[in-house]
Amino acid sequence: MRFARSGLLAVALTAALAGCAGSREAREQQQFVEQPVEALYNQAARALDRRLFVEAAAGFEEVQRQHPFSAWARRAMLMNAYANYSMNRYDQAIAAAQQFLALHPGNDSAPYAYYLIALSHFEQILDVGRDQRTTENALQALRDAANRFPDSPYAADARLKIEMVYDQLAGKEMAVGRFYLRRDLHLAAINRFRNVVVNPQFQRTTHAPEALHRLVESYLSVGMTEQAQRAAAVLGHNFPGSDWYRRTYTLMTGRGVEVLTEDQQRERGWLSQLFGGAR
Repeated sequence: MRFARSGLLAVALTAALAGCAGSREAREQQQFVEQPVEALYNQAARALDRRLFVEAAAGFEEVQRQHPFSAWARRAMLMNAYANYSMNRYDQAIAAAQQFLALHPGNDSAPYAYYLIALSHFEQILDVGRDQRTTENALQALRDAANRFPDSPYAADARLKIEMVYDQLAGKEMAVGRFYLRRDLHLAAINRFRNVVVNPQFQRTTHAPEALHRLVESYLSVGMTEQAQRAAAVLGHNFPGSDWYRRTYTLMTGRGVEVLTEDQQRERGWLSQLFGGAR
């Protein structure tokens, strides 16, 4: 009786496993059964509207898999990129947008594809204390979005983000310069701060006033009084009410160094050689 019961259990288990396997195969067949392209696309679009990004991305991929040569597949490729961007899968988003551009470079949606690539790089920008390769990638991608299609609705935002990227890169220079300054490596610090001041892209960033102040600080530390006066004059002319100019004024007067105006600097012929050797 015991053996009979065991045999019945084995038969039941075998039947159950067979049923599970059969139902799994049925589900897989149902999952991959070819569907009308419009229905597939709309299903993925509805998932995107409900912020079900994983489901949406899978749905747009299925449109491309089942109907690769349709206009819907072309649209799904870009929507797949957006779905991946929305869930911070930036590498997948970039790859999908780049695939779209490789296959359809002249499409009306090409400006958006470039913009989506730029956004995916931009969102990955790290803090100023880290390697800035990602920042440089973002800068190049944003330039592509702004310059290739300057009249597109995305170009203005791309240009704004370019300024933000320059601010990030200038911040990196400042962080390195401050690092050298804290260790009394004044000439190395001067090179970093000068780069922020003389680089036309960095001059417009929020770091320019501090860079001028740090130059004054560094020049005074190595006895380059005239160069410090020049930097202070430029700081006073361009940022007269800033906290950095007040700090510079206090620093210089505290060390008995005359703070010159820009007109006084010009009279001495210094302004044309702002950071060169003294006459």
